[in-house]
Amino acid sequence: QLQASGGGEVPTGGSLRLSCSASGFTLEWFAVGWFRQAPGKEREGISCIRKNGDTLYADDVKGRFTISRDPAKNTVYLQMNSLKPEDTAVYYCNLPFTPIPWGPGTLVTVSS
Repeated sequence: QLQASGGGEVPTGGSLRLSCSASGFTLEWFAVGWFRQAPGKEREGISCIRKNGDTLYADDVKGRFTISRDPAKNTVYLQMNSLKPEDTAVYYCNLPFTPIPWGPGTLVTVSS
């Protein structure tokens, strides 16, 4: 099971760090992705960290978001800087190549 946390409300230009914690398995053994679903839109993938540490980003978050992992805490992070109102969404984490049931996600609201 994966649990996303760390969401909240911030002003435009603000920052948040999301956490994705695993229970029952070791995250380090898997590629982990961050996804988001904005109101009225489909869920989209925005970032991924592979087992070897390589990272991928969607074009609209590249340069603003940074994905990382801490094996000691069995956690993957998403540092989000320079947030924009269009980043407002529920954020989820999952395993992009071996997906598991979606958790409730964590809401990020960026006010203009």
